[in-house]
Amino acid sequence: MASADVTILVPDLDSADLDQVTDLSDGDVLDGLVDGVSWRGEQLVDQRIRGCRITGADLGEVSWEAGALYGCEIVGTDLAGAALTGIGIERCSFTGARFTGTRLIEVRLKDVLFDNCRFDYATLNRVSAAGSVAFTNCTLGHGSWSSCRLSGVALRSCDLSDLELESCRLDGADLRGSRLRHVKTLLDNLHGVVLGDDQLSDLTRLTVDALSIVVRA
Repeated sequence: MASADVTILVPDLDSADLDQVTDLSDGDVLDGLVDGVSWRGEQLVDQRIRGCRITGADLGEVSWEAGALYGCEIVGTDLAGAALTGIGIERCSFTGARFTGTRLIEVRLKDVLFDNCRFDYATLNRVSAAGSVAFTNCTLGHGSWSSCRLSGVALRSCDLSDLELESCRLDGADLRGSRLRHVKTLLDNLHGVVLGDDQLSDLTRLTVDALSIVVRA
């Protein structure tokens, strides 16, 4: 599908072709329908989840180290407080998912769509985009992104209030429609981004704050 001028290969799963999954086994989870289950606080190591549709699940405070999430649709699922470290997420769509307070560390994204998701107070450290990635209509406020390599991603119509950016690469990122006024960042982190005319006043305010310019009547 195309989102914000970014083409993303997302899965097209048919629930009739998927097997019902309720328990998280030690092996890989393949071609499953995961509906309304609770795996809260589970410890996952080198786990692979592939070709699954996950709806209304509780994955809050999950600790997931290494492994992969591939070809999955995640809808209305709670990942608040989860810690995802060193995993690959590819060809996945997240709709209405909650990542409040979630930590993503050294996560690799490719063909991933986050639509209407909450990333407030989330921490992204050394997260990289290896292909098309889009955040649309997401809440990213009060988060902290550091040493991320997200060139060319789309951050369209998102709330970026009080988002802290440190040593991030966002060149070519499309930020049109997003609220920038209270982003906390050095201007270098915004090098090469794409903005709309209506965002120039926000950019001016960021520049004034970053350069400690005193404006007097």
